[in-house]
Amino acid sequence: MFLAKIKGNIVSTPKNKYLVGHKLLIVHEIDYASNYVGNKDLIALDLVDAGIGDKVLVVQEGDAIQQILGHQNAPVNSMIVAVVDNIELSEN
Repeated sequence: MFLAKIKGNIVSTPKNKYLVGHKLLIVHEIDYASNYVGNKDLIALDLVDAGIGDKVLVVQEGDAIQQILGHQNAPVNSMIVAVVDNIELSEN
């Protein structure tokens, strides 16, 4: 699981039948200070109604995604599981 920021939407007409009705977003990994990490954008399935500019938690683990979706038929390996409201770090 990692922190990411939503950079954009993906709009497509032909979809796998298990993706119909789900939103696809472009995400980029960030650190705790909201700085981008690396240079790779990813496509993630959104089930939490995130939007461009939101900080989110992304899971990239097949079994977790299968459990959330309730099946293993969707071709998904990245999913947004939470919108992050605040990050608080200890100074210790």
